[in-house]
Amino acid sequence: MTEATMQLDARQRAMLEEMGVKVWWPTAERMTATAAPEVVEPVASRSRAAAPAESLPPATVTATATAAAPTPAARRAPGAAQAAAVLIEPAIRLYDGSGPPENGWLLVVDTPPSADGRHDDEPFAGEAGRLLQNMLRALQLDRGTAPVHLARVHRSATGAPPGDVAPLRTGFAAQAASLAPRLVLALGPLSTQGLMQSDEPLGKLRGRVAQVRVDRGGAETPLVASYPPIYLLRNPADKAKAWADLCLAAAEFERVAS
Repeated sequence: MTEATMQLDARQRAMLEEMGVKVWWPTAERMTATAAPEVVEPVASRSRAAAPAESLPPATVTATATAAAPTPAARRAPGAAQAAAVLIEPAIRLYDGSGPPENGWLLVVDTPPSADGRHDDEPFAGEAGRLLQNMLRALQLDRGTAPVHLARVHRSATGAPPGDVAPLRTGFAAQAASLAPRLVLALGPLSTQGLMQSDEPLGKLRGRVAQVRVDRGGAETPLVASYPPIYLLRNPADKAKAWADLCLAAAEFERVAS
């Protein structure tokens, strides 16, 4: 980030205070110390799938946009009938920005449905929605030139263990091809593990920049993972980590744009 963008104004500080985050900004040294990006490349189909992700070196962990070998989590599921597919809903635009509709932010967020199994049409509804709004406003994404889209991710059956993540990757591929995001911000374990094809806990996948490739011939898109708002409401101590992830995402977005 430039020296100018590292200065928080009163509005940003108010948003961070609402989040319960102590106002600070990671130093340039901390940003530049981030490990080399991990390349996440899709597999074309199950029949041509490479070795399972856990047997591959970190730099070549693959994620598919169509289908892939079952993840370790899926293999541990009690049975196909009991496992739930991980689904992604059509993206909605949160902020228009002043630039073209492409080359913006794509948020892929774990969002459990309500008791009746439905999602509220208002993305900022409820405590989790208001927290997400404050997080984005703290980064001034509501006033930026780049558009911001949000796609919700959830299990097809409430309470069932996640099994098939191919629908998530297929849906993500279609939306990413249309929106051409400059950066993907994955908030939650379903979103992050599904797109990165990893069974590592979210705590080990956050704090770095990975690369998602929609198809084998497509360009790589940076991905930064963090905690979903619903988790942060139950674990406020991790809000500082989430803010650090947002700073990392903003810095990477600026780097790619330059």
